Amino acid sequence: MPKVGMEPIRKAALVKATIVEIGRAGSLDVTVSQIAKRAGMSSALAHHYFGSKEDIFLAAMRHILSLYGAEVRGALSVAGQGPEARLHAILRASFSPGNFRREAVGAWLNFYVLAQTVPEARRLLKVYQGRLRSNLLFCLRPLVGARAEAAAGAMAALVDGVYLREALKEGPPDSAAAVATVMEFVTSELGKRT
Repeated sequence: MPKVGMEPIRKAALVKATIVEIGRAGSLDVTVSQIAKRAGMSSALAHHYFGSKEDIFLAAMRHILSLYGAEVRGALSVAGQGPEARLHAILRASFSPGNFRREAVGAWLNFYVLAQTVPEARRLLKVYQGRLRSNLLFCLRPLVGARAEAAAGAMAALVDGVYLREALKEGPPDSAAAVATVMEFVTSELGKRT
């Protein structure tokens, strides 16, 4: 007889274990058995809750996207009211310790790979990209006018690029260096105002 109330706890444990295993392996080449073992349960139970390995990966990415969204909303709620302060808050949230940890960086990299072949992953990626672009554009229009579209695209690409480079390097993620790289570009873009 299943224990009442355990399903959400076990699902959360499986999602966290998936993120850790993907980060450890550096790829989606992990088994449901490895994930379940890390979560302290059987692979049969993992399949029962999620169905397939792909569904577990998608749940893990939804979790990461949810954390990222909460981090951005939190950063915006305490940012100053000006567009530049809001822009800085969005970009800093992208590299916060909660978002820019080894496991999450590995999951993001593999999420991009999964999005090439899995429609639901592609849809989630488009939602993330659309929200990031929209947030950046809202801040950039009053700051750089007609160049807002190009600047937002470049900033979003830079965020992705910093994550990609981080996934390929050794050692713990360096959030401060990542923020410094992006902020240097922001300063350059905002300096072009006319």
